[in-house]
Amino acid sequence: MGAHTPEGVTQLLERWSNGDSAALDILMPLVYEELRRLAGAYLRRERPDHTLQPTALVNEAYLRLANQQDVRWQSRAHFFGIAANLMRQVLVDHARRRATDKRGGADLERLSITQAERVVNREDVDVLAIDEALERLNEFDPQQARIVELKFFAGLTIEETTEVLNVSHATVERDWKLARAWLKRELSR
Repeated sequence: MGAHTPEGVTQLLERWSNGDSAALDILMPLVYEELRRLAGAYLRRERPDHTLQPTALVNEAYLRLANQQDVRWQSRAHFFGIAANLMRQVLVDHARRRATDKRGGADLERLSITQAERVVNREDVDVLAIDEALERLNEFDPQQARIVELKFFAGLTIEETTEVLNVSHATVERDWKLARAWLKRELSR
């Protein structure tokens, strides 16, 4: 079983979890292009003049990943789910700094219904608005919020999401549909 296979990546993640820092050195070149693709997908949904580039986003996420303590990596999908969450955090932090600089900390613009529809269709995302909405969703349904994060931000498939969350395929599909409808309504306010 080669290191390039999902099983090989999972084995490297397990070695890293067990304290083998050399496993991280082997792992990162194997997952770098997929992390860069994920970062590119995030940034395509940002404004055209965004100052972060995919490489910078991957590097910042890598630094946060490397500093993860006591993570028991379950699988390749689990790793990319956490990486996606960290990239989201980097973008939210960046957007907050930019908003503070630009507006002196003033309130951010709200999304229109048309913009909210595009959010669900993975285009032109206002990272702060979606982050705030996800935080509200997490207050009453953490699983739906996690599914949105894994599907929308990490780009995981239904199957990969079921693996990360250890729930049924039908549950992920149902919660994904409910969460999308909730987000449309919430972001249209």
